[in-house]
Amino acid sequence: MGVMDGLLIDLAARAFGGRVLEASDESFSAAGRLIADEPPAPRPAHERRRDAWETRRRRDDSGHDWAILRLGMRGIVRTVVVDTTHAGGDRPESCSVEAIDLPGAPNIVELVRHRWTTVVPRVALGDGSNRFDVPACPPFTHVRLVIYPDGAVARLRCLGEPAAPGGVLGEVADLAAVSSGGRVVDCSHPGSSPPNRMLGAPGPPPEGWLTPRRRTPGHEWAVVRLAGSGTLDRLEVDTTGFEGESPGAIAVLGVLAPHDGAESLRTATWRPVLGQTPVREGTHQVFRDLLDPGPFSHLRLDLHPDGGVQRFSAFGTADAPWT
Repeated sequence: MGVMDGLLIDLAARAFGGRVLEASDESFSAAGRLIADEPPAPRPAHERRRDAWETRRRRDDSGHDWAILRLGMRGIVRTVVVDTTHAGGDRPESCSVEAIDLPGAPNIVELVRHRWTTVVPRVALGDGSNRFDVPACPPFTHVRLVIYPDGAVARLRCLGEPAAPGGVLGEVADLAAVSSGGRVVDCSHPGSSPPNRMLGAPGPPPEGWLTPRRRTPGHEWAVVRLAGSGTLDRLEVDTTGFEGESPGAIAVLGVLAPHDGAESLRTATWRPVLGQTPVREGTHQVFRDLLDPGPFSHLRLDLHPDGGVQRFSAFGTADAPWT
C-alpha cells in the first residue's frame, strides 16, 4: 500500500454499506467476495471454491462477465484496485471499470438502462494487485467491473474521497468522521495503521492510527479535512486498545482554508483549538473547553511525540458544504 492509499477511503467497503447488486455469473464463487474486508486467502488443497468471485469458463468469443456494486458512500473515485491474488491461471485476461451516479435505490433495470462512464478502459490484468488511477471525475454511487472473457477476481477496491452528505449541514455531527465526509488529507507518517482508520474507515485490527516510534525531535501529525466548514462543539479522543502505545500528549489546531491543498496547508497559519494536553492510556476523553471553536475547514491533530489513537472525533455544526 502506498502513502496515498492510506489517505484514501475504500468507498465500496462493506462496513460503509457497500454491496454487490448483480453479477452475470457466480458459478464457482459469489461476487460478494469482491468486497470482503480481509485480504484474499489461498485456496485450501483439494477444494474447488476459492476466496474470490469466479465465473464459469465461456465458450464463445463475444461474451464477458460483469458485476455491479453499490458503493457504501457516494464519492469521487481516485484509484481502482483489481486484485487477482491466488487466481493464478484462472485470472481474467483483462478488465474495464465503469461508474454511474444514481443516488437513492435504483433497481437493476434502471441501472442497466442508464449511460455509464468508463473510468478504467479495458486493460490487461497481471497477478496480484492491479492499480489503476482514475482521471478527474464527479462523484459516483455505483461501479461495474467487467472481466474479459471470464475468470476469478479476489477483491475490488474503489479508493477515493467521500462526498459529504447534505444531512450534516446545520446539525451537530462528527465532522471528522469518514461517514460524514471527513478525511485525512496529509500526515507526517502513514504508520502501520493508516490515519483514516481513526476517523472510522474500516480495516483489519487494530482500528485507529498507529505511528512508528519517533526517534528524532518533533512529533507526528495528521490533517483532517472536515465534512464542511463549521464551528466546533467538542473534541473526543479515544486511545482504547493502544495501552502502552498511546501518545504522551495531543494538541489540535484549526484553519479555515476550504480550497487549499495539502502543500498550501503545510505553510498555513494554524490557530490553537486545544493546547498540548496529556492523554490517558486506554480511555475515551472529551474536550469541551476549546481555545477557539472556529469556524474551521481543517483540523490538525498533533501526537506528542507519537503513538496510537483509536478514534478522533470533532463534533460541531457545518454551515458550508464542500463545492
